[in-house]
Amino acid sequence: MEKIIFFALAVPILGFVFYLGGSAIMKGFKAKVDNRPIKSEETEIDTETVIRPSNSNDLSSEISKLNELYKNGALTQEEFEKAKSKLLNS
Repeated sequence: MEKIIFFALAVPILGFVFYLGGSAIMKGFKAKVDNRPIKSEETEIDTETVIRPSNSNDLSSEISKLNELYKNGALTQEEFEKAKSKLLNS
């Protein structure tokens, strides 16, 4: 009789503990995936839309914007140099 009572109490408690542990682990995996940096090939940025100069032709502000995109990882070194040279040549 004591064994039945023990198993009747222990099995649901152990099941609940495993459920909590599993859900915590899955939340950790989800958070890790959500916090991954975005790779440049996943987010192709059209440099034509990035480098359109404003009406005031403020070259330094456009190059600053490109630099910020490069620092944030949205542009690669090659894309940054290409867009900068287009701005300087236009």
